[in-house]
Amino acid sequence: MTITRETAILGGGCFWCLDAVYRELQGVIEVESGYAGGHQANPTYEQVCAKRTGHAEVVRVVFDPSVVSYTDILRIFFTIHDPTTKDRQGADVGPQYRSIIIAQDDAQMAIAREVMAEIEGLKLWGGALVTELVGPQTYWPGEAEHQDYYRLNPWSGYCRAVVGPKVAKFRKNFMARLKESV
Repeated sequence: MTITRETAILGGGCFWCLDAVYRELQGVIEVESGYAGGHQANPTYEQVCAKRTGHAEVVRVVFDPSVVSYTDILRIFFTIHDPTTKDRQGADVGPQYRSIIIAQDDAQMAIAREVMAEIEGLKLWGGALVTELVGPQTYWPGEAEHQDYYRLNPWSGYCRAVVGPKVAKFRKNFMARLKESV
């Protein structure tokens, strides 16, 4: 049986939050934290945090579209982060924490526009979306210590205060979409 694969690249604050959520979603094959949307080749975490690279913290989500659609990937994205705060998610401030969708092709661009209009119309967040929507960008994988961070560090202060509540919200709102191993 051949599995079809598509890729979504999304930034919605700290990549640890998105990484933790998408790892639990049925149809997701692989999740990797990294950087995209900037101008510097092969950036490091320290360089991105110093706000000189133009990159956002993002996740690269490889998924099977016969199990989960790109539309649903985006609906979840807009549920688990605040897309109305420019360059900010909670206490995390800076352009590396911006809300960004990096569409991989024209079809993803069209779907992203539709989902963004849907979310705006629902007024889920009470403000206008500031999510950037851009075409393909070079993606740079993050360092090993940033991969699957929540599972490996569940008792860290940041995971308990920030990542954990987002994961809990995802689990509550999308219980039927969780992988069986969760």
